[in-house]
Amino acid sequence: QVQVVESGGGLVQAGGSLRLSCTASGRTFSDLAVAWFRQPPHQDRELVASISERGFTYYGHSAKGRFTISRDNAKNTVYLQMNYLTSADTAVYECAVGYSGQGYAYWGQGAQVTVSQ
Repeated sequence: QVQVVESGGGLVQAGGSLRLSCTASGRTFSDLAVAWFRQPPHQDRELVASISERGFTYYGHSAKGRFTISRDNAKNTVYLQMNYLTSADTAVYECAVGYSGQGYAYWGQGAQVTVSQ
């Protein structure tokens, strides 16, 4: 079993920045792919960004040019640096981990991000 914990959510003004952290335990972290999803109010969940076990990154349309995903295997942690936030970024952000090619089987509890005007 893999335990996934997100942290770093909160309230930020439009134009500001926030960094989310995702820590996973229970498996060799460097073998895991990690992704951030988000679900805005009354909308479907969307993929924000992902990073493979080899460090390859992918960004969803909403994240390109503003968000950066990175990992520190020594700390079993993946970060999502979010800059130039707007109200459209308000959502519950969820971290998911898994093995490449097998889907994201393990999920955190979610972190609320609220961007005020």
